[in-house]
Amino acid sequence: MRKIAILLLTLAATLAAALPALSQGKYHGSYNLEQGIPYHAGAGEYAAERCVLDFYYPAELKDFPTVVWFHGGGLTGGQKDIPEGLKDSGIGIIGVNYRLLPKATVQECIDDAAAAVAWAFREVASRGGSPEKIFVAGHSAGGYLTDMIVLDKKWLAAYGIDSDKIAGAFPYSAQKITHFNVREKMGMGPLQPLVDETAPLFHVRKLPMPMLVLSGDRELELYGRYEEQAYFWRMMRLSGNEDIFLYEFDGYDHGGMAVPAHNVVKRFIRAISAGEKLPAR
Repeated sequence: MRKIAILLLTLAATLAAALPALSQGKYHGSYNLEQGIPYHAGAGEYAAERCVLDFYYPAELKDFPTVVWFHGGGLTGGQKDIPEGLKDSGIGIIGVNYRLLPKATVQECIDDAAAAVAWAFREVASRGGSPEKIFVAGHSAGGYLTDMIVLDKKWLAAYGIDSDKIAGAFPYSAQKITHFNVREKMGMGPLQPLVDETAPLFHVRKLPMPMLVLSGDRELELYGRYEEQAYFWRMMRLSGNEDIFLYEFDGYDHGGMAVPAHNVVKRFIRAISAGEKLPAR
């Protein structure tokens, strides 16, 4: 009996030591990294070249949450990456390449983003992840793609996925009006706004999942980018979204704001995944 009691106490101590580490966003177990996985077969030669992803995920955890991460680059450049600020947190991270302008259209960029998220819904369970804990995020152009596939349900519906099943959306410094590279092709300057069907603002609606609207310092951001996001946040609030949060990271420019934003995103992922109250500002 004494041996059993000692064993139980040892097990309890081990669990107690592990739980705080996870609650603080750290998981010190091993991780797997699968690279260059095709996710959009049959979409053409350029898609075969660009539409690959990497999957970094905890090797021993079960039902872990996964973030599908879209890189920035103005829809004209950039490469898939696994952000350092999201690593080692007990979270799976999918870094996605997608087709780029001008070889692709903006619609093809969005379609690629939807295909990558659909891949996550199909495939994470076979690696230990939970399909009920799929989050979508990205910086700049990647944040724009995040918004479009979450707000405009047709993109994921084409792959048999209900976008309302996404557990949370985290667009970092995303364009909310029509993307500037699309406006430029139309002969419009960077200060001339447009809201058409390729603009996140065009698709404002009530969402069932939390969303973070993440911005750099309004004085250091790209042209009016903070104000775009503040207006988007207000329209989403007026559309009935209570779990939408606007963050401005003082002192951080468009590129640098991702560093502090990662910490906020990890806090929300942990709370949402555990069914806990969302973090206070």
